[in-house]
Amino acid sequence: MNDAPVSLPVDVIRIQELLPHRYPFLLVDRVIALEPNVRIHAVKNVSVNEPFFQGHFPGRPVMPGVLVIEALAQAGGLLTQLSLASGADKRDKLFYLVKVDKARFSRMVVPGDRLDLMVELKRQIRNMALYECQALVDGEEVASAEILCAEARN
Repeated sequence: MNDAPVSLPVDVIRIQELLPHRYPFLLVDRVIALEPNVRIHAVKNVSVNEPFFQGHFPGRPVMPGVLVIEALAQAGGLLTQLSLASGADKRDKLFYLVKVDKARFSRMVVPGDRLDLMVELKRQIRNMALYECQALVDGEEVASAEILCAEARN
């Protein structure tokens, strides 16, 4: 647990301190709610300027489902990072996506959508965390999955 509560919202500058991802692969813009070691609500604003829209698909842009899953995994990483104790443990560790289960896509994500990333920590065992994830647009589920991430070993 943190010594002090996390100040919300967490902006993209702070997110870049916590995640190694950078353009064009940083897929979380803001954290708007956090219950440490339990759940997080993060946001990805989907812009027509996203590089993947050039080829997916010209004239009918759709955010690739795999990137929606990646955004959920990044939100899970933020849940873990923001929940860690401050001080020496405050992390240069990296977490990698190792498994995706029960992935479902209910609706396309298009430019102008705000992707709400709802992630709950289901179980944590040693260097691994299992997250229950749901992506929403306008309160409607667009994707869901169980995501397993593991800390990289040195």
